[in-house]
Amino acid sequence: MEKEKILEVKDLKVSFQTFQGSVQAVRGVSWHLNKKETIAIVGESGCGKTVTIQTVIGLNPKKNGSIKGGEVLFNKENLLDLTPKQMRKLQGNQLSIIFQDPFTFLNPTMTVGEQIMEPYMQHYKVSREEARKKAVEILKMISLPSPEENMKRYPHQLSGGMRQRIMIAMALICNPKVLFADEPTTALDVTIQAQIIELMNDLKDKIDTSIVLITHDMGVVANMADRIYVMYAGQIVEHGDCDTIFHHPKHPYTWGLLSSVPRLDKRVSEDLYSIPGTPPDLLAPPVGCAFAARCKYAMNICRTSQPPCIDFSEPDHYAYCWLNHPACIKKNGAPKSPVEAQNIKEEE
Repeated sequence: MEKEKILEVKDLKVSFQTFQGSVQAVRGVSWHLNKKETIAIVGESGCGKTVTIQTVIGLNPKKNGSIKGGEVLFNKENLLDLTPKQMRKLQGNQLSIIFQDPFTFLNPTMTVGEQIMEPYMQHYKVSREEARKKAVEILKMISLPSPEENMKRYPHQLSGGMRQRIMIAMALICNPKVLFADEPTTALDVTIQAQIIELMNDLKDKIDTSIVLITHDMGVVANMADRIYVMYAGQIVEHGDCDTIFHHPKHPYTWGLLSSVPRLDKRVSEDLYSIPGTPPDLLAPPVGCAFAARCKYAMNICRTSQPPCIDFSEPDHYAYCWLNHPACIKKNGAPKSPVEAQNIKEEE
């Protein structure tokens, strides 16, 4: 039985105009989110993850940002066709976001209680007393200690973990259908990270919402995501369910991300792997595979032609990589690990 899609992004292209030229931040990105599901969009900083979700929710700056193409379908309605007034009815209500740094986005001049109540009063036109009761209810749901007392406090009077819970409460108070979480555990210590992950997993079922998780932390992804989209240089380079991406990755960039995660079964003396080089300049994106310059398995064709989308036997698993092309596989066999990919490179 096919799952019901609640949100679908089709061939989205977003650029930003700078003094040097047009930066192609998002270059033909497509993904979808099913009801009551968590997907993760992973990749290095600057790969276009945050720009993508800010475009979906209508938060990109209009002064220098422009959408060059694509569709964003929410309940089969294209959000890119809506006016700013129509989008405001969805923002914080049907579509909500947890920002990366709560201290930056919380208003230092307002109590956290006022900030939690504000979107509920705005969208539901209720009294302050009703909004206050709803805010206390949400704070109890997210296990914030002494909710009535903490509502009277200002952001600087709370710890980092408590501020992040306040951001979650603000995002959840209107019972959104889609919750975007942009690096929700960044700058938190590991024990608080674990609490936030457990909290978000529980809330998904309690309030019947779907989650889009933006992160570069593969440990967080392993504990939260049902499916994973790997993003690089403004494009999706691989997609699959969580088990498939962690145990049967097909793209060298995904190999690099997974290899850079510390492992308990490795010796302490072993250096932690890091992907060499830097992402390409998106003022002038490469004509071939965007990862070719950093990929030690790159072949000549990788530098001259965009890799096609290759589907695999696993359900809905695909990657954009020439190593998996039928002609390459016919000659060398399908690469299953970085070692086998290196052998193909040497035989080219």
